[in-house]
Amino acid sequence: MSGGLVVFPTRCLYGLAADAGNTAAVHKVFQAKGRGPENPVLILIRHADDLAGLVTTVPDSALILMEKIWPGGVTLVFPASAAVLPALTAGTGKIGIRLPAHPVARALVDAVGRPVTGTSANVSGKPGCADAVGLDRRIAAEADLILDGGPLAGGTGSTVVDVTGKMPVILRSGAVPDGAIWKALALD
Repeated sequence: MSGGLVVFPTRCLYGLAADAGNTAAVHKVFQAKGRGPENPVLILIRHADDLAGLVTTVPDSALILMEKIWPGGVTLVFPASAAVLPALTAGTGKIGIRLPAHPVARALVDAVGRPVTGTSANVSGKPGCADAVGLDRRIAAEADLILDGGPLAGGTGSTVVDVTGKMPVILRSGAVPDGAIWKALALD
């Protein structure tokens, strides 16, 4: 995956992976999607230990959510370390990180051995794709490899929770209901 793009299945939609530490590869993600630099891109990790070197702190709220809900449908937004490529943070100083639950996504991250991008495999502003045969031609043309997992369930993406402040903030409701987040944090 040295510099290449991989389309891969997730729980509900196809994703677009590139080596999250490779500037040229991350640039290819933005180029393939037609994504503006003001939009951050989350990364997928192999296990919670991979947070070391990617984030400056792991707040207690993040530890609770990681223990009770990961792997799966929650992306946690952390304060990014200087090692995270600025393009991934869109200048916010924050990075979204998820531990994937889908076996192919997990196998991909394991095989690469380091964080990969985890954005949807669609042109920005267009709907996500739940079947590899329906990939936008632009994405398919830019991909170096397409891991076809067949038709996926579709549905909502991950719930995005910012854990950088005193209190967690749900930035986007998604796969894990807001109530489950608050319950896990004992804030319901």
